[in-house]
Amino acid sequence: MRPWRDGPSDRRSYHHGNLKEALIEAARRFIAERGIGGFTLVDAARLVGVTPAALYRHFRGREALLEELAGRGFAELAERLARALTSRGTPLERFTRMGETYLTFAEEEPAYYAAIFETRGFPAGATDPDAGPSPSDAAVRPSPFDLLVEALQATFADGFGGVAPRFIALEVWALAHGLATLSAAGHLPRGPGFPDKYELLRAGVLALVHGAARSSGPEHRG
Repeated sequence: MRPWRDGPSDRRSYHHGNLKEALIEAARRFIAERGIGGFTLVDAARLVGVTPAALYRHFRGREALLEELAGRGFAELAERLARALTSRGTPLERFTRMGETYLTFAEEEPAYYAAIFETRGFPAGATDPDAGPSPSDAAVRPSPFDLLVEALQATFADGFGGVAPRFIALEVWALAHGLATLSAAGHLPRGPGFPDKYELLRAGVLALVHGAARSSGPEHRG
């Protein structure tokens, strides 16, 4: 994120149609520096040099601004994951690259990442493996969760011993989110002998996938 300049030239630009973008940039700065709870509309208004009342021409309130951030973050995350999914390499290499991309996005875009989980949480349908896309989803790009399911099916073509891919995808998503959150808080052990977050994600994903296949094998049935 570029260094913030709150000078007269910036304020002139707000009056030429850029106030909305300035508010979004201010929100990103506050959330990245203070966390999702450290951001208010009054703070954003003060930073861009306008009265709080001026903000309501673009956003109904704080939640509306967070929704805008979440939407942009969701779109960017999906775009990055789609590029990883279609990059060169074997299916396993591409799937691994998606995991690395997810963790990198959380580190590079903390405001977008926080807004996604503050306002949206898991994508629609993630907790219901049988749920089809809603009418509003049909006209938009695949969600990060849809891309994850697609990548899992392409990488592990033999399936997961009868376990629905969407269940495995939900577990992988939870693992990645947990690692991203712990890393951002500085709670992952570091130093010689400790794996980094990327290595932990790779090992965890393989354990989840192979564990699902084993637990659903013939010796575990009826």
